[in-house]
Formats: sequence, structure tokens, C-alpha cells
Amino acid sequence: MKQTVVVFSGGQDSTTCLIQALTQYDKVHCLTFDYGQRHRAEINIARRLAIALGVYVHKVINASVLNMLAVSSLTRNHMLVPVSPEDKHLSSTFVPGRNIFFLTLAAIYAYQIEAEVIITGVCETDFSGYPDCRNNFIRALNQAINLGMARDIRFITPLMWLNKAETWALADYYKKLDLVRNETLTCYNGLKGEGCRRCSSCHLRSRGLETYQQQPQLIMSSLKAKTGLR
Repeated sequence: MKQTVVVFSGGQDSTTCLIQALTQYDKVHCLTFDYGQRHRAEINIARRLAIALGVYVHKVINASVLNMLAVSSLTRNHMLVPVSPEDKHLSSTFVPGRNIFFLTLAAIYAYQIEAEVIITGVCETDFSGYPDCRNNFIRALNQAINLGMARDIRFITPLMWLNKAETWALADYYKKLDLVRNETLTCYNGLKGEGCRRCSSCHLRSRGLETYQQQPQLIMSSLKAKTGLR
């Protein structure tokens, strides 16, 4: 029986990964992390989506230690969230060690349930410049975890080489574009759907959707060429 663990925030990217995983695996386990994030409304969004999509298991993990250690505008309410992508400098929304921590905990869980695959929605094509979203980091951490656990657990990153428009196309391919558009939470200020329309995360999301809506056939063709979908 094929089973996987999805690192699931309830946002656009992880929900799209979850939608695809549900077509590929017999049992899908979702892990959502509560680290005291300012956009913690995403936790309840994740709960509702997990139920609506019919995942096998959904667990919310207490990761509050991350909030104690990592200073970021996502962990400190007095810090301002950027209103547009920051091209030259690492954004204040970067949470140091977040993906190291989350993927390590996901690997421990996968070890216990004997799942061979962990899916995460990180991407380095159209993103906020976080170093822990890059392919070389994911591959390095994957190797370290396998060495440390003496177990072959594969990290899969379905969105790694997709831009945001292609990620929208992927949701549309599985007939879930409206669900992802209206029911997910990507906004750093904690607003569902279109969000605040001001923060950098909302900017990337809306720009990608606009691009897809302008050229749906072209973007869908590009998605299929990159992923092998038919």
C-alpha cells in the first residue's frame, strides 16, 4: 500500500500538492505545524481542507519552540510584513530553520508509519527567495535524514520548477482551481482566498493567477511539458 506524508499549511502550494497526492497514493497523511505564526488562521483552514478532501490522517503538531527561537515578521507581531517581494534582500518573513524543523519532524513521523515519501510544496522558480526552499537544500537535508535514520525516505517537491501560473494550472488540471482560489490561505496577514492583496505572498499568488487566466492553454501546455502530465 502506497502512503505519503504531506507537509500541509492550508495554503495554495501545499493544498495543490495534497490534491495531486490524493490521486497517487492509497493513504495520505497531512502534518500541519502550529508555531505561533501570525497567520495562524491557516491551521483551521488546513483542518477544514483535510476533511473536505478526505485525507487519511491529519495531525496538527505543536512546534512552538520555533517561535521562541526564530525572529521573523511571521513570528513577531510588532514587525511589519513586506508589502511587495524583496528582490535584493532576504525577506523579514523568512523564518530561520522552519523547513529544516518541519521536514525533520515529518521524517520522524514517516519513519514510524513506514511511509517512504514526504511531499512538500517548496519552490525556487517563483518564490520569496527563502534559502530553505531551494532544491539543493532539500536534496542535502534528504540525504542527511536518510543517513541519520538508516531509512530511505524520499522528499518530493512537485512544485520546485513550476512558476506560480503553472501551480494554478496544476490545480486546474485536477479540477480544483476554485477550491484553491477560494478556500486556501496564503496571505501573511491571515486572510483567506484573495487575502489582503498587499503582502508579498498575496502579490505572488495574484500575479500567478492573472498570468494563468490570460494564457490558460499556453500555461497548461508548459505545465504538462515540465511534469509529464497528459
